[in-house]
Amino acid sequence: MCGCNKFGNWASCLGKLHQSQEKDDSILKYNTQKITRSSLTKLLSEVQDLKHELSEIFGVYVSFTTELEEQSKIILDKVSKASTGDEVQYLQARVLALECSLEEEREQCKVERQRRKELHNTVVELRGNIRVHCRVRPVLPFDYLQPSTSGSGHTPVEEVIQAVSDDTVMVNCMKTGLPVQSKIFEFERVHAPEDSQDSVFEEVKPLLRSLLDGYNVCIMAYGQTGSGKTHTMLGSEPLELLCGAQQEAQQGVVPKAAAELFRLISEKPTESHTVEVAVMEVYNNEVFDLLSQDERGSGGQRRDVVTTSYGESHVLGLTHEPVNSAAEVMHFVNKVLKLRAHSPTHIHMDSSRSHLIITLTISSKSPNALALARRLHSTKKASRKQFWSPQCRRANPPDELLLSPASSRCPSPSPCPSPLRSPSPCHSITQDTFRTKLQLVDLAGSECVGLSGVSGPGLWEVSCINRSLCALSDVLGALAEHRPHIPYRNSKLTHLLQDAIGGDAKLLLMLCVSPTQHFVTESLQSLSLGSRARQVQKSVPRRKNNTLQV
Repeated sequence: MCGCNKFGNWASCLGKLHQSQEKDDSILKYNTQKITRSSLTKLLSEVQDLKHELSEIFGVYVSFTTELEEQSKIILDKVSKASTGDEVQYLQARVLALECSLEEEREQCKVERQRRKELHNTVVELRGNIRVHCRVRPVLPFDYLQPSTSGSGHTPVEEVIQAVSDDTVMVNCMKTGLPVQSKIFEFERVHAPEDSQDSVFEEVKPLLRSLLDGYNVCIMAYGQTGSGKTHTMLGSEPLELLCGAQQEAQQGVVPKAAAELFRLISEKPTESHTVEVAVMEVYNNEVFDLLSQDERGSGGQRRDVVTTSYGESHVLGLTHEPVNSAAEVMHFVNKVLKLRAHSPTHIHMDSSRSHLIITLTISSKSPNALALARRLHSTKKASRKQFWSPQCRRANPPDELLLSPASSRCPSPSPCPSPLRSPSPCHSITQDTFRTKLQLVDLAGSECVGLSGVSGPGLWEVSCINRSLCALSDVLGALAEHRPHIPYRNSKLTHLLQDAIGGDAKLLLMLCVSPTQHFVTESLQSLSLGSRARQVQKSVPRRKNNTLQV
């Protein structure tokens, strides 16, 4: 009985367990169906949204297709209308009219450019082919250290020279026991002590444009030692210690003129120009080629200067270096500056004892240069007698010297004694090149022996310097008085610069003067030379217009 009860209980428990399991299975199945239904509902919603977006995209596509068809019809209509030729002819006529207008504007621009060139040269000629500028330097520290003329202490610094206007400088001459007397000097331009290097060069710049018009140009700095000649021509030293802006502001006429020259050349793409540089010094009345060092590697080789039958100076065997930028020009100049003769004096501890001459030769090659060269050749050949007498041994040098390449060198180590050499085919007049020269000159100091305080061998240096400067003054005086003979050969300096001072060359004489009483005598001498140079009136120059038609 007891065993039956246990079996019944066990069966009852199994039944209950089976019922519970069936219930759990039904619940799990219900939950699974519920989740599946929810997922399907969500997926159905996303599919409906996608269908809606797809319908919108299709609508946009239909609208774009319709618009494209309409635009295609419009374009086809225009093409069909243009096929009749009316619109094409109209457009062709417009293009032709624009081309004609452009050609007229080019011709007008060419005419205006030529007119500007002529007006520029007319203005330059009216202002004088020899122009004189004056630059008064500021008072410098070494002015306070100059010894007194009485031998007691130092001379007090008194500014007696003033730039009263853009073209007038006034000198107050003070003598013991006498009232102050004022002297007035007028020049084309006077620069006050506060004027910058840029303002000085702005007055020089118009001359450079004449180089490409066929004129030789010379810019020369004159004055005593310490008056600012080298600063005006070359700039402050050393420039490499300054930053870019300061270095450019302190540059002198030489680097600025070289940069302006290459800028002007870049504006003439239709013509071919080449530039060569040569550096010389005139020391003790001898010409030295600084770009050609001697056998010892110091100094320069001595060169001879001759004059052609056309009144042009020619340095035999002079070394020319081709350059393509102002930086290359200054590279050669700075390279040989240390070879220039220097010596200490009472005025300056590093005084230049020679005349430095930097020559830039511009060779222009154009289709009309040959006709120009032939016409100039015939013109100068006809006027040969005014420069040479029949008895002169150089009365008939080869014509090739007129048009010989600037880069020609003497084939032998020693300079040629005479230009009477057999003509070379490369020097013939058939070369279609036309050459002009820009000569930049930094003269040696013009002070007297007593002021410089030199002795011994230095006396010969001072004597040669003063004699060459006196020869320059005599040449300017002879030009001013229209003498039949101009004494160019009295000095190697004037002989070398013959075609830069005389003829139809353009010369700018930059007078550099000190403002203090201690140097008033030397300053008056410089100002008097400038006044004498202003009196030079040349004949009407023959402009070498390189636009002659063949």
